[in-house]
Amino acid sequence: MKNAEIAYAHLTRPLACIDLDVLDRNIAFINQKARGKDIRIATKSVRSIELLRYIGERIEHHSGWMTFDLYESLYLLEEGFDHLLLGYPQLEELPMISICRFIREGRTIIFMVDCIEQWQWLDKIGEVNDVLLNVCIDINVSTDFKLVYFGTKRSSLTSIGQIKCLLDEAKTLTNTKLTGVMGYEAQIAGVTDIPNAKYQIPIIKLLKKKSSKKVRIFRKNAVDLIKSRFSSLSFVNGGGSGSIEFTSGEDEVTELTIGSAFYFPALFSRYESLPLEAATTFALRVTRKPEEGIVVCHGGGYIASGATGSDKNPVPIWPKDLSLLKNEGAGEVQTPLLDSKSKLKIGDTVYFSHAKAGELCERFTELHARRGSDYVKPFKTYRGHGGCYL
Repeated sequence: MKNAEIAYAHLTRPLACIDLDVLDRNIAFINQKARGKDIRIATKSVRSIELLRYIGERIEHHSGWMTFDLYESLYLLEEGFDHLLLGYPQLEELPMISICRFIREGRTIIFMVDCIEQWQWLDKIGEVNDVLLNVCIDINVSTDFKLVYFGTKRSSLTSIGQIKCLLDEAKTLTNTKLTGVMGYEAQIAGVTDIPNAKYQIPIIKLLKKKSSKKVRIFRKNAVDLIKSRFSSLSFVNGGGSGSIEFTSGEDEVTELTIGSAFYFPALFSRYESLPLEAATTFALRVTRKPEEGIVVCHGGGYIASGATGSDKNPVPIWPKDLSLLKNEGAGEVQTPLLDSKSKLKIGDTVYFSHAKAGELCERFTELHARRGSDYVKPFKTYRGHGGCYL
């Protein structure tokens, strides 16, 4: 990070940073590990128009974008983006009316469903606005081990029977077309290999191994069923940054969704299969030194979403041998750090890795880019363009 100090010497702290050389290496790794499958970029993990374009231009087999909100999707459409898969069901009519205009003009937007109520709502929107809406079925590939539910509580489609019922119920719908299936193995992609409690490591490895077998069988059977009834099916989406190795080898999957691996935040350093580097960091100024071995930085309370725990805290990565205080953590306005080797003085800079990827962009209007010690330019985030979607 000494190069970062040179590149960012003229900038005010706090600031968010991106190392383009590291980003390029992370992209190259993903291209290699995808084994020729298409990559759909998860926009929530990037949250910058310029960087989405930068990454998209460098992905060898780029199939489109997975968005997270209707208004975000509308924003991307207005910026010229195409081939959007809205990864989460929504039932908001106003942004849908605006999106229908782009569909009439020829853009491709696909909407997620896992129950007939969502599908019927979309069909009604299509009828009223005189458009045919593309639909993707989200199947739940979590594994219920009875004593342990290993996965997420999202899609309601947990069995082949439920999928059959949904397909039967949707037969009469005329303003939607089924074009995709998503089977996201969150329990493999989203559960780290190295948790805080080290005793859990062998348990997690065993659960992932057993769950992988069940995912493989269920997702393949679901895809075979849907293909037998809908010739319009054109893609099968799966995976995430934490499951590239597994999902890229699955025959029924045609595309992987990748997001976090580009920025490679702190949580993803806990995956054994991802030998990547943090491309994004944020920098805070040391403003206090209340006692020997303790320094205080201005800002830093950028806590990640999800189940609360210490793994959602940002991680100080430079200088080395710094750590958060257990009794205070990362503060809203100031963050105390244990500096056991008393390296830091007032005015110094500390670099942190956010626990998650795109969430850092909700706190900053720009990501300041560098190559080595050379400052490149600022890349505006969604926030920098006035976007606030969730």
